[in-house]
Amino acid sequence: MHSRTSSDASPAPSGPWVLDTRELGRRAGASRRHHRSLAPTTRLGLDIIAVPDQGEVVLDLRLDSVVEGVLVAGTATAPLEGECSRCLDPILDEVEVEVTELFAYPESTTDETTDEDELPRVVDELIDLEPVVRDAILLALPSSPLCSPACAGLCVDCGGKWAELGPDHRHETMDPRWAALRQRFGDTSTAGTTFDKSEEN
Repeated sequence: MHSRTSSDASPAPSGPWVLDTRELGRRAGASRRHHRSLAPTTRLGLDIIAVPDQGEVVLDLRLDSVVEGVLVAGTATAPLEGECSRCLDPILDEVEVEVTELFAYPESTTDETTDEDELPRVVDELIDLEPVVRDAILLALPSSPLCSPACAGLCVDCGGKWAELGPDHRHETMDPRWAALRQRFGDTSTAGTTFDKSEEN
């Protein structure tokens, strides 16, 4: 913890994700609702699943003036595109997250007793919602997305989808002991030299 001085002040934020809080007047108990759709300014997601490039995040938020700052609460909803981590089929989905964050007023007790990376700040009566919404969405994304909970994935031998191959699908592979003899003697007619890989375990 440390006390912040005027030299620590951050530059005023700008852009479509920035809201002006002057209409709240720093009157504790004053509130305003905001509903808007915004495109992320940077990629929002993981390698395997993310908000598409042309996707927008729908915000439904309430801003409340409290003694220590501006409390932002509500939801953020966004479309998702990615691929199944088991079968690699494309995924189209949606994520909705709860957003609750206090933006501290300059020189408030909260501002003076917390590090800048612990809580966002109100800067020149402006608040930047994008970092808060981005963090909430990233935490909600699955690290291994699935096209369905029952997805069986791919056959490791042929790459086919188990959902399409059926329960009788299997691959027969020569027992390595017979394979060595076959390679040495060139015998191509040895009987009983295969086994069902599905029975290995």
